[in-house]
Amino acid sequence: MATADDRAPGDPLAEQRKRLRFRSWHRGTKEIDHLLGTFADAWLDRLDGPQLARYESLLENSDPDLYAWILGLEDVPPAFDNDILALLRSPQYSPVTN
Repeated sequence: MATADDRAPGDPLAEQRKRLRFRSWHRGTKEIDHLLGTFADAWLDRLDGPQLARYESLLENSDPDLYAWILGLEDVPPAFDNDILALLRSPQYSPVTN
């Protein structure tokens, strides 16, 4: 499936989206790979530059922390309690399970 970043290889946001999509699918744990990978496939093409930067910053955290924050098992530090995490937790984003 061709994505927007495949169609505009010279666009800096396209390169960032491609890198973030890869990082989302290759985290290290199956659960987070699925949560973040399906989110990336569904949302990265719709995010603007500042949102992509917030998502990239979120990816710097550990898998256990991300998992706990997304599922609401732990409080989210204020630095990461933003629109991107809200999207990950929202009913709008619902990963497909196999």
